[in-house]
Amino acid sequence: MRGEVLHYDEQQGFGFIAGADGQRYGFAREDLRREMAPARGAEVDFQPNGDRASNIFSTRARMTGSAENAAPAAAAPPLPDSAPVPPAQFGRGVEIAPSQSTSLWSYFQRGLTANYVNFSGRARRKEFWGFCLFWAIGLAVVIGVGVSVDLSRDDFEGGGDVPIVMLGLFALYVLATFLPWVALIVRRLHDLGLTGWLAILCFLPYVGGLATLVFALIPSQFGDNKWGPMPAGVRV
Repeated sequence: MRGEVLHYDEQQGFGFIAGADGQRYGFAREDLRREMAPARGAEVDFQPNGDRASNIFSTRARMTGSAENAAPAAAAPPLPDSAPVPPAQFGRGVEIAPSQSTSLWSYFQRGLTANYVNFSGRARRKEFWGFCLFWAIGLAVVIGVGVSVDLSRDDFEGGGDVPIVMLGLFALYVLATFLPWVALIVRRLHDLGLTGWLAILCFLPYVGGLATLVFALIPSQFGDNKWGPMPAGVRV
């Protein structure tokens, strides 16, 4: 399939291609067929595999090579290297949106929106710890608000009253974020090449916290696996 390079990070060895079918495909350094550093806007041919591109090579390099090989038989001069190549248009002629942000806040935001009950795909370590960070901050804010309201209502006076507002807000917050937590742990296990059913270990007494910490610290599995391509931003 013909495509156009949208982005390529040479340091991380990962990028994206806009295919002629209007879809966006991710690729890594090992998917390039020959030594090349594809620039943004470069025209390439590739083999689609789900949402991943493989066997990528520059179409200009292939066309130039074919013209040089055919020159003796056709007695036609080869195309000059300096000949301008018109920009190609793909899909419906609209610009495809750039890749999603890999900031800690973006991971947390998507965890509560697009990935709220997403049990497929993979989640890198940064995504897991970004969600942990802002979830803890949110929990602290919820508890602080609840305590403030209870103090204003004198719920703590007398020693026998229960901080109803704080406990209620705490319970609602945990319930609202329970499914995103489970989905995130499942995707983290997928990123390690493991089955998502191992997430059960994270909710067992005594060993749950340790199991979660271990799964959160193991690096991503290199390359594609049965649950999807390697997450964007992972250093290879």
